[in-house]
Amino acid sequence: MTTETTTPVAFRDLGLPDAMLSVLADIGYETPSPIQAQTIPLLLEGRDVLGQAQTGTGKTAAFALPILARLDMASRATQVLVLAPTRELAIQVAEAFQTYAAFIPRFQVLPIYGGASYSTQLRQLKQGAQVVVGTPGRVMDHMRRGTLDLSQLQCLVLDEADEMLRMGFIDDVEWILEQTPDERQIALFSATMPREIRRIAQQHLNEPSEITIALKTTTASTIRQRYWPVSGMHKLDALTRMLEAEDFDGMIIFVRTKTATVELADKLRARGYNTAALNGDIVQSQREHVIAQIKNGAIDIVVATDVAARGIDVERVSHVINYDIPTDTEAYVHRIGRTGRAGRSGDAILFVAPREKRLLFAIEKATRQAIELMELPSTKLINDKRIAKFKQGISDILENNAVENGDLDLYRELIAQYQHETGVELDIVAAALAAIAQGGTSLLLNEKESPRTQALTDERPPRKHRERDDYDDNKRERIKRMRSEKPSREVEDGMQRFRIEVGYDHNVKPGNIVGAIANEADLDSKHIGHIAIHDDYSTVDLPAEIAGELMKALKNVRVAGRPMNIAPLGAGASGGKKSFRDRDAAPARDKKSFGEKQAFSEKKSFSDSKPFSDKKSFGDKKPFSDKKSFGDKKPFGDKKAFSEKKSFSDKKPAADKKSFTRSAAPKKPDGTKPFRKK
Repeated sequence: MTTETTTPVAFRDLGLPDAMLSVLADIGYETPSPIQAQTIPLLLEGRDVLGQAQTGTGKTAAFALPILARLDMASRATQVLVLAPTRELAIQVAEAFQTYAAFIPRFQVLPIYGGASYSTQLRQLKQGAQVVVGTPGRVMDHMRRGTLDLSQLQCLVLDEADEMLRMGFIDDVEWILEQTPDERQIALFSATMPREIRRIAQQHLNEPSEITIALKTTTASTIRQRYWPVSGMHKLDALTRMLEAEDFDGMIIFVRTKTATVELADKLRARGYNTAALNGDIVQSQREHVIAQIKNGAIDIVVATDVAARGIDVERVSHVINYDIPTDTEAYVHRIGRTGRAGRSGDAILFVAPREKRLLFAIEKATRQAIELMELPSTKLINDKRIAKFKQGISDILENNAVENGDLDLYRELIAQYQHETGVELDIVAAALAAIAQGGTSLLLNEKESPRTQALTDERPPRKHRERDDYDDNKRERIKRMRSEKPSREVEDGMQRFRIEVGYDHNVKPGNIVGAIANEADLDSKHIGHIAIHDDYSTVDLPAEIAGELMKALKNVRVAGRPMNIAPLGAGASGGKKSFRDRDAAPARDKKSFGEKQAFSEKKSFSDSKPFSDKKSFGDKKPFSDKKSFGDKKPFGDKKAFSEKKSFSDKKPAADKKSFTRSAAPKKPDGTKPFRKK
């Protein structure tokens, strides 16, 4: 295993071709990062690599540069496959390849991911691309269709493997690995190294060189982390104060839901900030347009969900605000990783409600960093900044030679006319014009005492020690109870329950289902409701308002190597909700047949037909009213009354029976005889 030691002076020490060094110089790269310095030489030698480094340390260049240096440009076959957990990261990696390959003529890189047009991807794959970057689900689809040929694959890269594990893609990744040639080179990168990632590395990598970039914390030291306890003031008002007090270039504000992105973006625009929303409902073209706007400065603030912001690397993002606190520490690390990237400084601010203080303590424990308390900007500070901004606005107009150019002549003439007509002093006229410019709102805040900020303290009582055996027993009982209670879970308002054809028998896990839906349907995982896994099928609750779009997006998606075949619960031949909930009691087909028995309720005699196959003839003898002995035989309850007619039960030939059958017995109305001759 290699660890962080020293960094070479320049990229030229790593063995890269001269043409590539020229491109790096044009981009502005001067010295390689630790992960780049250690990875590039190994990949140039053709060795497998297992690298552990956090996001934002330059991993993309670490594998892209040596891969490009070894490409065979005489062939248009796919030689490199890069797997990424999200579409945003896939696009970012593809763009990086295109940038680094500026010195290579006829180079083609193709990103493939869910939510994009199949026809476009099929056309581009047919034309050929030396490098393909994609998400596991869409890559699997193309491989199964036969539209992605990996027979000439030379290198496979797994980027952010731990994130793919968290999103439930790890089974898909293993399937892809099994379909690739044995002699291919593999580079696996992960911020953490869970047991499952270790197992995959041991199984599929050939004597890999391990690289660990040691960090004191899981968050960059260049990021200043602060939290503000939500109390005594509306969050939006507090956010507005922060935006006025903080000197920021670009900013990403994280919220939990797609609806919140739109609502908060609208409110910030109404307060004069150039803001855009970024969530899973936004089409890919619009998403790319928003990212381009934040990059070029057309907008300053993006309000986003976790999934929508994955893979965003914008240099001008100086601040990240967690308007809604994340529910897990990994999400927090990924959020604030949008700033302070590649050694740049950044600020991260966290809104924490009193009931959320345990999440704050969990984040501090996971990052091994204390997050400092943030004092909300005082009223005096905000007013001072507003006054300075107002004065600066006047200076900006005058410094642009507005007087010399005559831009103010018309206004000066109008003011002079007004002053002559009314006699109002000039300073009063100027004040009135300033009030008009404010749009009827006050320039300054009311002089009130600023809300007092109090640090959150952990007042939790000491936890009672439990033996390991007790913990294991309780865990098993809890899992057993959860499985038994799943069928009785009610569907929440605004949600619709769907059935998918994978279950415990297929080794599916909730993470597999969440990952497939979140990535292929571009749906924030926070909006995926209750999941119940049964033996051979599962149910999942999804937003009812976009059910049609989800059905279309997930039509051909596979989970755990099997078609999802998603359908609304109770649709088609599957039966209603009750039949699925009672599936363990009886199969759906049996329930349907019993339900239809009411249509045969009048044919009670047929229910006994099997043990009494000869009774049909007696049932038909109703027309023979003169034969009272037969008419009395309707109940069939007392056989003793017919004991003397043993010839009927024993089916033995009898003289009387023959004479009766042949001559004495009248024919039935349909012309048939009641008894056949034995």
